[in-house]
Amino acid sequence: MAADPTDSRDETPADPDPDPVVTTPYGAVRGRHENGIAVFRGIPYAAPPFGARRFRPPVPPEPWDGVRDAGAFGPTPPKPPYSEAFARYLSDPVVPGDDCLNLNVWTPEPGPAARLPVLVWLHGGALTRGSSTVPVYDGRNFARDGIVFVSISYRLGVEGYGLFPDAPANPGLRDQLAALEWVHRSIRAFGGDPDRVTLAGQSAGAISAGVLIAAPQARGLFRRAVLQSGPPEAFERDKVRRMVRRMATRLKIPATAEAFAAVDRDLLLRTQADVGRLSSPVLGGPAFGIVVDGDLVPRDPLQALIDGDAAPGVDLLLGWTRDEYRLWLVPGGLTERVDRLGPVALAGAMARCRCGHEVPRGYRVLHPGAGTAEIVGQMVTDRLLRLPLHQLAEARPGASYVYEFAWPSLRPGLGACHALELGFVFDTGETAESAKLAGGGAPQELADAMHGAWTRFVATGDPGWEAWSAAHPVRIFGGVDSGRYAGDGVAHEADGVPREADAVAREVDTVACEVDGMSYTAYGPRDRELALWPAEAAVAARGEPVDETAVPSVLPGKVPRSTELRSAVRRLRRPGEVKGR
Repeated sequence: MAADPTDSRDETPADPDPDPVVTTPYGAVRGRHENGIAVFRGIPYAAPPFGARRFRPPVPPEPWDGVRDAGAFGPTPPKPPYSEAFARYLSDPVVPGDDCLNLNVWTPEPGPAARLPVLVWLHGGALTRGSSTVPVYDGRNFARDGIVFVSISYRLGVEGYGLFPDAPANPGLRDQLAALEWVHRSIRAFGGDPDRVTLAGQSAGAISAGVLIAAPQARGLFRRAVLQSGPPEAFERDKVRRMVRRMATRLKIPATAEAFAAVDRDLLLRTQADVGRLSSPVLGGPAFGIVVDGDLVPRDPLQALIDGDAAPGVDLLLGWTRDEYRLWLVPGGLTERVDRLGPVALAGAMARCRCGHEVPRGYRVLHPGAGTAEIVGQMVTDRLLRLPLHQLAEARPGASYVYEFAWPSLRPGLGACHALELGFVFDTGETAESAKLAGGGAPQELADAMHGAWTRFVATGDPGWEAWSAAHPVRIFGGVDSGRYAGDGVAHEADGVPREADAVAREVDTVACEVDGMSYTAYGPRDRELALWPAEAAVAARGEPVDETAVPSVLPGKVPRSTELRSAVRRLRRPGEVKGR
């Protein structure tokens, strides 16, 4: 008997959870459902930056027919591996391939009707390492909490930030801008609202985000920004040129984009790693960085934001970790060497910070029990990071929220170091990669508090504590149970400075502001240290000219010469020279 065409009993049942498919301006992509979240990985936002496109601004990807699979991470940009010492603490996966200008999307509800807030993430890594594939940056928990999360990869090192006479500057920053433009055009199809985008980053990613806040070409592409341990910053052009010239000397080629483009990619990476091995935030040295280019970066970005010339209406969440410098010093054993060198190390720090003896003397008064490494580390951190972020908040009262991460790692010596907060912000503390920095058994309550604050800020613009004002409110995460840092400036007797009546009152306010046992609000916790630096200090730290007669309180006498800095750095880098001291 012929089958009844209306009888559906013989039909294959429909897949109850088919792979999600979304159409972008360049073609359709197929993602995966993972624990109720739609995940799309490795979506190209620009064409591969090689061949004729090497060292050039990004161009759109070639459209594709059919449905492109987006189930796996795309290739990572060329980068050297971390040294063995740093690899014990930081993970940096490598995915081979040329199509490295790609991004990933986690969304709880793909489709144009959802109109959910969006978070775009720029990874850190000193503009030479890192990518969107690092497991700590998994966006599933932001998506779980109603956020469309986007992470991007961009060109690094000499490929992204080399300065050449025959190529435009800042191609890596231009990659980030291209990704933001892709988000603006495409994110509605993934369930996001292009009018509610938050741009966020940590370390070099925060520096990049800060520069993009000030970039005229990025205006309208995001509504809020998060700067974690990185201020808006433009490098001195000659510092970047020196890095390129040193590489060219090693390679025996001209310092031009044309000549560098002809060099084998792996050889270029090895040369870059060798030339840059002496660079560090504490010790300085030639490095890759964003520069003023008269186009995407028309002027110093921090000054543009302080002057109010850029990013009107953009809300800011910004802050730092208590012991940023420990990640820069501990892995290579520099902490002990700095302590042994004593005055020599302080001379190097003064040269790095371009200050006189009054500044380290002031830190000694505020922290009489601190060793040389702590004094040097906190000085450099304040000068290069906290001071400019403070200035940025001061320029935007009522629209800025400031935090400090104070929970100390369970790994010996790290304290509340640079990058430690990431596993808590992403609520990915259960990953082995987070445990590399935090150790086993990091408190979930702290992740709940910090991830919740970031989620609220992305969704509403209010993370849950007071906006910046003349009272200088700072939300301290992880400092309640672990003990407050002796230098936080909040009504301490142990720091050697007399308690003041207003400090006592602030401590009462602090207790009243405790919310969940893992965070509290302090008022002016870094004010006394930052008062040691005049407003001109942030300009001097970036390598711009300083009128020494205008800042006699900081530059009253002999400033350490560059030769002193080079000598101090050499002695720090050669452990044999400090034996017996």
